[in-house]
Amino acid sequence: MTHIVIAVSPAHFLRWHQQLRDSIAARRPGDTVGFRLAAGSAPQPQAAARLIATERLLLRGGKPTLCDRLEPPRATTTVAADIVIDLAGDYAGAGETVLRPLYDGHPTDQAAVAAIMSGEAPVIAVANVATGAIVAEGLPSLESADCLIGGLEAVYSRLSLLIEAAVENPRPAGATATRIDRAAVAPLPYILRNLAFRCGRALYHLCCHSPHWRVGWRFTQGRGVIDSGAIDGAPWRLMADRHMGFAADPFPIAWRERLGVFFERLDYRSNIGEIWYQAFDEAGPTGEPVPVIREPWHLSYPFLIEENGDLYMIPEASMTRGVTLYRCIAFPDRWEPVARLLDNVEAADATVFRHGGRYWMTSVVRNGVGGYSDTLAIHHAPGLFGPWEPHARNPVVVDARFARPAGAVVSTPNGLFRPVQDCSRGYGKALAIMRIDRLDPENFAQTCVSYMSPGRTWPGARLHTINRSGRLECIDGAILTPKYLPLRKLTQEWIDGRHQPIEGADQHCVATTDR
Repeated sequence: MTHIVIAVSPAHFLRWHQQLRDSIAARRPGDTVGFRLAAGSAPQPQAAARLIATERLLLRGGKPTLCDRLEPPRATTTVAADIVIDLAGDYAGAGETVLRPLYDGHPTDQAAVAAIMSGEAPVIAVANVATGAIVAEGLPSLESADCLIGGLEAVYSRLSLLIEAAVENPRPAGATATRIDRAAVAPLPYILRNLAFRCGRALYHLCCHSPHWRVGWRFTQGRGVIDSGAIDGAPWRLMADRHMGFAADPFPIAWRERLGVFFERLDYRSNIGEIWYQAFDEAGPTGEPVPVIREPWHLSYPFLIEENGDLYMIPEASMTRGVTLYRCIAFPDRWEPVARLLDNVEAADATVFRHGGRYWMTSVVRNGVGGYSDTLAIHHAPGLFGPWEPHARNPVVVDARFARPAGAVVSTPNGLFRPVQDCSRGYGKALAIMRIDRLDPENFAQTCVSYMSPGRTWPGARLHTINRSGRLECIDGAILTPKYLPLRKLTQEWIDGRHQPIEGADQHCVATTDR
């Protein structure tokens, strides 16, 4: 039995502290988990506390949030601890393993407040106090954060995952944390900036379709994006754009001498994604696209896999809280659901591949709080139909830069590579190619080997998915698209006609995640 103590400050005891204790206790039923009061840090500055209270009233309707201050726990433990989780910020242990959360390298969440109010997500980490080494580290996504509360909930919820992982494996895993000092932002400028952003976003949505994704394709011989780590080379051509919808998430397929692309098509009038198919011949797209799978719920990311001579699809349908497998019964437009691979999980962009005699599924998961793109889970099974088991270290990555799948995993003579979305600056802003260095039921490690942003060869504001089948290679990205058709044409001609690459395009990155 392991005795786990959570050290909290009575002046700054929050709802997420209580939820962390409950989550650890549920995950480790054979251990004891209790609170201990410590002197700790002072509560949030009054200005930030008032802002949180105002947001809770005006934006959350008074509903409970992870940021709410609670009365300190009355029942505290006095047993000797094996592991102490220092949420007070300055707990001094004696002979215990002390794990301390860090926000931009600082021991209190005031650094998280400063980061969010400056428009950035803080780097969150868990350090072993005795050595200073980082045990777990990540970058939360603020893509769905609507205010300071939303940002803090994204931080607290993902930090809880890192703390749970650190408790499971408290050995030091990396170097010491890098400290980031940010200038404090006063509440009034933050409120005014946030208000201006909301007004600007409302005006933008009034005048433009947002987002407006479009699919690019090319025929290429030899090295493609996965191999080269760049989107240059043969020019990209666009699939036909639709006035009242967009196309995204292309998955090309050569199936029984028929070539085409499955993709998400969203009609702006219904705002529900469907899976469609565009046939190709040797010259490119041919004929009109046809609907393939329509459901009452949103569908996207039509991942394809062949098994025993049959073609299967796993479209993203996270709002159903599960992962469903469809089988093609008449190519390309007749499909039937045949299995529920995962249930009771909000999993997006499920991507299945074979490795080491097993089937593996990567997806980003969420439990109702925080962003949709920063938490990578892995499941594995002896066969496509399961049974699917969670990886021992789930979630294996908590990082908006390297978590969300962006296409099929590719096996090459140089290794196993998975394209990912970099969502640290917003959803689908850029692509990274990760090399899977280690994968088994207990371990996962990946290294970023290349990084790509929109630029001269693929204009626009986002770069979202990369897939290839044979010599047909597809990507997608978003572009500014006014609703007024004459202005839309002029805008797209201007964007596509630019010759200067966007700053930071086609960079090389070096980053490793090891869990």
